Amino acid sequence: MKNNFIRNCKLVLDLSRSSTCLQTQSAGLAITASLKLGPVKYSKKGRKIVDIPAAMALSAESEVILAPLRLAVKEQGDLVRQLKADGKPEIEVKKAVAELKTRKKVMEEKEVSLRPSLAKFDRTKMEDTLKRRFFYDQSFAIYGGVTGQYDFGPMGCAMKQNLLQAWRKHFVLEEQMLEVDCTVLTPEPILEASGHVARFADLMVKDMKNGECFRLDHLIKAALEKVCAEKKTSAETKAECEDIVVRLDGMTKEEMAAVMKKFDMKAPLTNNPLSEPIEFNLMFQTHIGPSGAIRGFLRPETAQGIFVNFKRLLEFNQGKLPFAAAQIGNAFRNEISPRAGLIRVREFTMAEIEHFCDPEDKSHPKFSGVTSTALTLYSANNQMGGEAAKLVNIGDAVSSGMVANETLGYFMVRIQQFLLKMGVDNGRLRFRQHMANEMAHYACDCWDAELLTSYGWVECVGCADRSAYDLTQHSRATGVKLCAEKRLPAPVTRDIMEIVPNKGAIGKAFKKEAKSVTDMLAKLSLEQIEKVEADLAGGEASVEMDGKPVLLSKDMVSVKKYQKTFHVEEIIPSVIEPSFGIGRVMYAIFEHNFKVREGDEQRTYFSLPPVIAPVKCSLLPLSNNTDFTPLVHKIGQALTLHDISHRVDDSSGSIGKRYARTDEVSIPFGITVDFDSLKEPHSVTLRERDTTTQIRIDVDKVAEVIYQLSTGRTTWAVVTTQFPKFEAQETKS
Repeated sequence: MKNNFIRNCKLVLDLSRSSTCLQTQSAGLAITASLKLGPVKYSKKGRKIVDIPAAMALSAESEVILAPLRLAVKEQGDLVRQLKADGKPEIEVKKAVAELKTRKKVMEEKEVSLRPSLAKFDRTKMEDTLKRRFFYDQSFAIYGGVTGQYDFGPMGCAMKQNLLQAWRKHFVLEEQMLEVDCTVLTPEPILEASGHVARFADLMVKDMKNGECFRLDHLIKAALEKVCAEKKTSAETKAECEDIVVRLDGMTKEEMAAVMKKFDMKAPLTNNPLSEPIEFNLMFQTHIGPSGAIRGFLRPETAQGIFVNFKRLLEFNQGKLPFAAAQIGNAFRNEISPRAGLIRVREFTMAEIEHFCDPEDKSHPKFSGVTSTALTLYSANNQMGGEAAKLVNIGDAVSSGMVANETLGYFMVRIQQFLLKMGVDNGRLRFRQHMANEMAHYACDCWDAELLTSYGWVECVGCADRSAYDLTQHSRATGVKLCAEKRLPAPVTRDIMEIVPNKGAIGKAFKKEAKSVTDMLAKLSLEQIEKVEADLAGGEASVEMDGKPVLLSKDMVSVKKYQKTFHVEEIIPSVIEPSFGIGRVMYAIFEHNFKVREGDEQRTYFSLPPVIAPVKCSLLPLSNNTDFTPLVHKIGQALTLHDISHRVDDSSGSIGKRYARTDEVSIPFGITVDFDSLKEPHSVTLRERDTTTQIRIDVDKVAEVIYQLSTGRTTWAVVTTQFPKFEAQETKS
């Protein structure tokens, strides 16, 4: 059985260099497969060549190839469920989950490779174009550059601003959201309350000779996988390595150090000795003010600024729920090893929405209008069962419980609509649900909009139901009620118990700390008040403040009980959060829209939608003839009055070469002033980038038509029916 499984995996995956560290066990035990992908394909010039998958279902032949992999994932998913249901030890569950992840990754990579290919994508050629035309480039390049930091040039900056403006229109304007712009510098207590101080930390080690840093858990995992792959490694050592890899997430600093020492781990490339493990906080730490007394961080996300301003935003919205707040801004994460261009960087732009709603009513008034919208959903059940992502109407997904609630489903639809409008290929977009082991402890449901790139599936937008976690945490930390009022169907009478402090006695007993003690008493919960009352009956009560006990006597406090009628109740709203990584979205759009002219591999261009194209129009006089100047000036003024960004290219060279230059920076429309333009009535040719077709149009109308095209109010197909077609041959010379 073991040999058959290994042989089938090798045939199915077509791996040229698979490791042989595979163990197959019967029901109730995991099948561990350590699989290594074959070499990356490169062209003759050393460029990374990747297939562009088609937006269609897999063939029957491909499904046959995938069948054993799907079955292997399903069996492991069933095993994980069974172990959890039986209450098995956590280590057993973790081992099974680790094996499930391995099988799922192998299956998904094979599934991507089997999708029909539309064309070859040359990542190196695209990245060279982006760098050469200064869409973006590495920061401080003349000093050697800094990994994980990028500067946007004129084209990239314009495209990014157009993308953000389109985001504002799509979400803030159309959904009537409240936009804020909060500070980047964040004092430590805010991020302590949110959990970032404790959660945003990794262990790392340094190469003792060249200072290169490595994330410790990644280094240990890679080193142990290498040990497993060696033929001379004993079965006992392999089992120990697999056990360590499974337990890595929960290991302490000392335990990881012991593993490093036992397996004599060295730096991967240099084989130099490594330092002892060092705790590394992924947030950039700083001090606010000249004294350095206030410790702070550069924010790791923009959301916390919205949460701490919730009370003001609720007042601005006249105390009504639901409402949404939005923010666009930079966030910072001090990644140990940033990579993959714009996909993993240290400073990045986020566009986040926090939709506050009643935790007991997460319906959305606009949901009925989108129920028939189909989304490609890769649910947790699909992943556990080894199934492919499925096209599902969002109405069915919510009614079946696959998507937790209407508001979450509505925003998933809006996210898809936005991404498609910005130029994302629908065949390379899916929504993947977080599995139970990925879900944050406070989250009810979470889906990631993932885009398929040459780096694989990349998470670009998260859409999560964060429940009431953040507002609750900040309320506890500050004592400020971050809640909304909800009218009750009928008045309710309730028993009230509260502590009444005797400020004179407290002041005499605690002196300078009297105010702190009074504030602490005001924050006590009902259970704590009941305990104080019971303790006081026996003499003194002890309450903890800042980790120290505070003794209270009967003359300092009293417990008051009474009844009160309520017409409203206080609720802490739940939060639905769509969160966009703008850099990642931009990179995926670049890949999805990078094209090569048919019959001419040297002519590349980006087919960006006009709404986000960095420059909307080029203005090209046919030659340097001075007779063209007044007309070019007149058209330029008309374009400016219509808020259309444009560039005049009056350089020498053929019109074909100039078209190619403007195509390369994704200018969607080109106006050519030729000798016929000098005749009355004045007219010009208007060319569309993707089809290269042209029309003849009056000078007085061209600016308005381009404005309509650039804002999505009309299409090129419609315009070509309204104006005569112009026949001209584009030449390269």
